Amino acid sequence: MTSFAELGLPAPVVEHLTRAGITTPFPIQSASLPDSLAGRDVLGRGRTGSGKTLAFSLPAVTLLARSAARAKAAGRSRRVPNRPTCLVLCPTRELANQIDATMKPLAESLGLRTTTIFGGVAQSRQVTALGQGVDVVIACPGRLEDLLGQKVLTLDDVEITILDEADHMADLGFLPGVKRIMDRTPRDGQRMLFSATLDNGVDVLVKRYLKNPVTHSVDEAAAPPPQMTHHILAVADKEAKKRLVHDLASGTGRRVLFTRTKHQAKKLARQLTAAGVPAVDLHGNLGQGARERNLAAFSSGDVKVMVATDIAARGIHVDEVELVVHVDPPAEHKAYLHRSGRTARAGSGGDVVTLMLPEERGDVRDLTRKAKISAKPQQVAPGDAVVTALVGEVAPYVTPPEPAAQGQQGGRQQGRSGGRSGQAAGNGGSNGGGGRRRRRRGGGGGGGGGGQNGAGAAQAGSGSTQGRQGSRNQGGRRSGAPRRSGSSR
Repeated sequence: MTSFAELGLPAPVVEHLTRAGITTPFPIQSASLPDSLAGRDVLGRGRTGSGKTLAFSLPAVTLLARSAARAKAAGRSRRVPNRPTCLVLCPTRELANQIDATMKPLAESLGLRTTTIFGGVAQSRQVTALGQGVDVVIACPGRLEDLLGQKVLTLDDVEITILDEADHMADLGFLPGVKRIMDRTPRDGQRMLFSATLDNGVDVLVKRYLKNPVTHSVDEAAAPPPQMTHHILAVADKEAKKRLVHDLASGTGRRVLFTRTKHQAKKLARQLTAAGVPAVDLHGNLGQGARERNLAAFSSGDVKVMVATDIAARGIHVDEVELVVHVDPPAEHKAYLHRSGRTARAGSGGDVVTLMLPEERGDVRDLTRKAKISAKPQQVAPGDAVVTALVGEVAPYVTPPEPAAQGQQGGRQQGRSGGRSGQAAGNGGSNGGGGRRRRRRGGGGGGGGGGQNGAGAAQAGSGSTQGRQGSRNQGGRRSGAPRRSGSSR
């Protein structure tokens, strides 16, 4: 099999990949890199977990470094304030951070700089970074358009434009903004588009902005990977479902539980924590700081259960998730596949469970048919053998923090840079309002410390899609984090 060095990547990049435990290209990388490194427009199709982030990050930093070397040889300044030379557009701030976690160490190995631009946080740091000069901007469309309107930056010098998760941007209604942004980039630049599907207007982007693109499709994105095992567990009533959810959450491995609403996610995370199973939540009502802390706690292994809405179904890349539970079945089959894609990543296996109440039988039947899932419903009750097998080893009980202490801890941690993760597990990642509100409500405080997922973070121990597939990173216990005897959650 072709190695990264044989594909023509610079030695510092190959060395970084090797240190991160990434030694063999994934199919979409080995297929697309010869064309992208040659400067051709590329259309990449494949499901989440197929290695798409490195597939565009590696050629981008390599080509930018070559361009910088040419500029230096000609006596020109390569990095100009507020004029980036590479633009990566993506749908969510979580994905922007994780792309940056992959691209930043690769870029730094070649003397390049990256920055992220997205809403939900003050723009001052983003403006400062642009003014200091960056090579790569990883942005969400909304905030980027705001800064373009303020004339904080220009895209006139962009040489490489990358659209990641284009189909998700279409689902979120971002395509008009994406088109306005693309129209500001030079027509003769290189463009790469990565998407699981080409429906909902993505094909229009391909025809309008890519020049004779080379298409690389490594699998059928509309079908689940073969390593993923699906289970449809029919329960008698809501009380049986509640008990089953607790059982499925109580194992020692990472698991993601999906709910339909933000309120349900927050409530379930609190209920699990109160029952001795530390959990964090992830949904649209959380501010950026709380999102990052909760995701960091889950990524590091300090907390093994994440309760999420569909915000986490795309772009959240955490390895070694052994179980996904659809607590509430999603409304349509694409959401089912994207939710389920949190497990069975990078060639590893995983289980997906859909919990079904009697009144949901017809909807689940239609959902699985469209998603090409052949699993048949099986009636279960808590304690049944099939449930016990899915739970696996049961993690030790964790005594929940006292409400008063939890609130005081949250107040102190709110202003602490790089705060810890344990109290985010205690309250399911409550956000906003500061310490006084948390003490009145008895809620918890801040969340997990820094650290992101991706090729760079694999070195730090949080794991990337490709790096260290066989390892399990429990990480050190963070201050204030709940402790299980013999293991951390």
